[in-house]
Amino acid sequence: MRKAIVTGGAGFIGSHMVDYLIKKNYSVIIIDNLTGGHLKNLRHLKKKKIKIIKKDIRNLDIKDKVFKGTKYLFHFAGIGDIVPSIERPKDYMEVNVIGTINMLELARFHKIKKFVYAASSSCYGLAETPTSETHIIDPKYPYALSKYQGEQAVFHWSKLYKLKADSVCIFNAYGPRVRTTGAYGAVFGVFFKQILSKKPLTVVGDGSQKRDFIYVTDVAKAFYHVAKLKSSGNRFNVGAGNPIKILKLVKILNSKYEFIPKRPGEPDITFANIKKIKKYTKWRPSISFKDGVNEMLKSINNWKDAPLWNKKTIKKATSTWFKYLK
Repeated sequence: MRKAIVTGGAGFIGSHMVDYLIKKNYSVIIIDNLTGGHLKNLRHLKKKKIKIIKKDIRNLDIKDKVFKGTKYLFHFAGIGDIVPSIERPKDYMEVNVIGTINMLELARFHKIKKFVYAASSSCYGLAETPTSETHIIDPKYPYALSKYQGEQAVFHWSKLYKLKADSVCIFNAYGPRVRTTGAYGAVFGVFFKQILSKKPLTVVGDGSQKRDFIYVTDVAKAFYHVAKLKSSGNRFNVGAGNPIKILKLVKILNSKYEFIPKRPGEPDITFANIKKIKKYTKWRPSISFKDGVNEMLKSINNWKDAPLWNKKTIKKATSTWFKYLK
């Protein structure tokens, strides 16, 4: 069988990447330290041909023969969330930059055919929209900076060492298994737990802000299409190209809500210009926002163990955000 490596393969997007590769008849190696990702994301794959290496991406043996003969390496592993990155910037630089460099070296040593990096649209900052790949880079917090610097390492290895490598810049990915950590973050995890607890949804600002939500299976397909390209050193934006108001999400969820203060350093709109990836590949977003949300609602009980947030706890959790980004 053809072989692929997925770092962060037990996490949100990574686990869907694994699903897609298995459907494409790949043997998959997952590299994950299982702190951000969760084994429950992989329970449905018990009988499939996957190998899980429980290690930190900074501490891999470059000569490990398990990587020999790998065709594609999809690099999702890293640490996310805005506030923790402001509080612990060194950790983010070490994992998201040095960890990426270690994976690039592993790919170079084993002559892997293609390295595809998961970049973040947060590198664009408060960008003009629709945002193209050539837009000015303006990271507002260490997470965004670390993801951008990791991407720059990818391009450097591509240019200097002739490693076939591209970057996929993800906008607002959502879908089953979306991350819910102890940190205040992703809107779906917050809202779903509030619905389960019969609490009002906490809507930031007046809810008129828009986000370019892209369903996670569409993201996985985009990565695969980019992997098949013979190109190297390219960034491809991946979004739906159709920004959605947060109040539209609230309407679909049909729940009571209340407003909380708008946060500094957050864009009023994210909007991916996806002309480039559509030009280079046959990829197109295929899941509508309403269909994607309704699919998630079928398994809403998966968020029963997510942290429950309210006005008071959100204010406390985001105090660092307001301190440094105001």
